[in-house]
Amino acid sequence: MKIFSRINALFIGFLILGTGWIWCISCSGDTPYLVLSPSLSPTPYTLPQPWGFGTMEIPSDNPMTVQGVELGQQLFFDPILSADSTMSCGSCHFPKRGFTDNLPVSRGIHGKPGVRSSMSLMNVGYMNTGLFWDGRVMGLEDQALLPVADSSELAHQWSHVEWNLRKHPEYRQAFSDAFGIRDTLSLTRDLVVKALAQYERSLVSSGTSRYDRFRAGTLELTPDEQIGYDLFFDISPEVKDAECGNCHNAHLFTTNEFVNNGVQAAKTLADFKDTGRGAITGNRYDNGKFRIPTLRNITLTAPYMHDGRFATLEEVIDHYNEGGQISPNIHSLVRPLGLTEKEKGQLLAFLHTLTDEE
Repeated sequence: MKIFSRINALFIGFLILGTGWIWCISCSGDTPYLVLSPSLSPTPYTLPQPWGFGTMEIPSDNPMTVQGVELGQQLFFDPILSADSTMSCGSCHFPKRGFTDNLPVSRGIHGKPGVRSSMSLMNVGYMNTGLFWDGRVMGLEDQALLPVADSSELAHQWSHVEWNLRKHPEYRQAFSDAFGIRDTLSLTRDLVVKALAQYERSLVSSGTSRYDRFRAGTLELTPDEQIGYDLFFDISPEVKDAECGNCHNAHLFTTNEFVNNGVQAAKTLADFKDTGRGAITGNRYDNGKFRIPTLRNITLTAPYMHDGRFATLEEVIDHYNEGGQISPNIHSLVRPLGLTEKEKGQLLAFLHTLTDEE
């Protein structure tokens, strides 16, 4: 009888193991532990490469996979990452709004205001000089850690996020499929941010904007768009230089640099209300400098600048045309431009060609 009991026990044990459903209490306390059975190896994800964009740098420890990108997308739009389950990453980065929220200053849970405007995530995988307006972190994996725990954003605790995801039947299997983990204790914040980073790297322009089709030779710009193009890039000696293309180079329409573009007046380097990059580097000459954002889909991402001070692109163009506000380290190319109303309209017409509705 004892032999048969042992055989039955072993049989039941193997049956449970085969289904992957074993719960126990881990040595760390009351964290649920579940043995998982990963499915087939993740499928490599092929990034689109629009003409002129070059090759995106992908961390060797976080290669992109179909399963990883899909998991990251699900997490990005899931309020499970916020303390009160009311907000997600997508709450401040709407796809139809150019992955911004169209607010001067973004708001977190309970409507708590942040300090800056949400940046567009279009082509964010190509931003290799630091992320956020002040460049405080270098990689998307590090970037994704911060909003979850920030009291002005999702205001959650990572330990609670991990607990909730480990209990979630769909997520624990999705993490197993994407990263090959074999138990729920391996589902950690490190994998959460890796999945989010994979999804964010997939947000690449489609190459179907009017500008892209013009460069590909499949579309002609209107006369106003063409003059706006010439103004933007200083193409023709017969057209004024609007000094745009120096900081917003094709094809990403950003140089990924940090500059003072004259939106804050300051008598000395210590007088900036928001010191921006300077708070990160500790270099006073970096005070008042902010990341140069991409202009792709710029028509969808109002209001503009790090503090959302300009409601329209017309106001932005007026700001640069007038030469900005004076400060010790203002960029040398921010100067009075002398554009006429017609030329300002032509420049605006060109900016509209950068809209990628796909």
